[in-house]
Amino acid sequence: MAQACFHASIEGAQHGGKSLADFLDYAKRSGASGAQPSNYMLQGGKLFKTAQEIKQTFESRGMTLDGVSCHCPLWVHTTAWTGSPTIRPFIPGDVAKKSPPEIEKWAENYLLKLMDLCAELDVKILPMFWGVAFGWEVATGYPWGFWKGGDYDLIKEGSDRFVKKTAKLRQHAKKLGLYLAHEIHPGTAASCADDFNYLVQICDGDKCLTVNADPSHCWEGESWETRFTKVGPRVYACHVKNFVVRPMIPLRKMEPNWPGRAMQFVDIPSGDLNMTRYVELLINIGYPKRYREIMHAKTAPLVVEAESAYRDLDATSTNAIQYVRDNLCFPIAASSFEEGMGA
Repeated sequence: MAQACFHASIEGAQHGGKSLADFLDYAKRSGASGAQPSNYMLQGGKLFKTAQEIKQTFESRGMTLDGVSCHCPLWVHTTAWTGSPTIRPFIPGDVAKKSPPEIEKWAENYLLKLMDLCAELDVKILPMFWGVAFGWEVATGYPWGFWKGGDYDLIKEGSDRFVKKTAKLRQHAKKLGLYLAHEIHPGTAASCADDFNYLVQICDGDKCLTVNADPSHCWEGESWETRFTKVGPRVYACHVKNFVVRPMIPLRKMEPNWPGRAMQFVDIPSGDLNMTRYVELLINIGYPKRYREIMHAKTAPLVVEAESAYRDLDATSTNAIQYVRDNLCFPIAASSFEEGMGA
């Protein structure tokens, strides 16, 4: 009998108001089989809860630990050098008062300890994204240019900066057998597939540089199929998320309120993207096989990260978990339908 290779899971960063226990209780009530907590949900004691305490919290609820979302501290680590205030929501108040180099060092130490904890937890895949290592000018993308002049080259400087600033983290990840799964995303160190492949190139093919697939960030010139086919062998994690692009509203409009923006994250069933086709692509590029081998898991997670400017967050996520469970965790074909024809 054909077996499903996926299970429904949920990302924890959007639910940061909940403790780890409350988050898992909510996820299980909603129909999830596993969960991907944020780094903040694992905090406790001097810095983090013990691996034993975290494992017991999952085991007592019959839930699988499907990775640890550490987008925020990695954003801080690779963005602090710019002096941007956008890092402040993700760090303690006393740390925020420090200089950019001190903040970067704090984030690096935090992440090294988080990696140690993940290794204890047998979590090998960390969904995340690198910050603006190439600077805000380059992060704006074309048509803003002027990235190179007589006395500067922002791309070259950014390349050197990325390699140098991430070296210790990458080295520690490889030592522990961890994979840092970058969520290709506008305004990060890699906002498209070609950018990500460039990061791999300048880091000499570093095997810890992998991808967290998320189709909801493919809304400006690169389809999710193009993006994740280009980086297919390095897709080690995934999020399930949907969006709509409202016509006649500029995508780059300076709109602080979500309801006024051109691109809207929405309920999984109601967006512009075909989630079934997306999951089929994940199978085609080998995501579930890689995940199961690395994590020694029976099934790979389809990690819900549903958001809405209109619908209550918990309700949005519950709806998404149940949609994934009921529609996307389908049994995988063991052979081609053509093989049985004429038999």
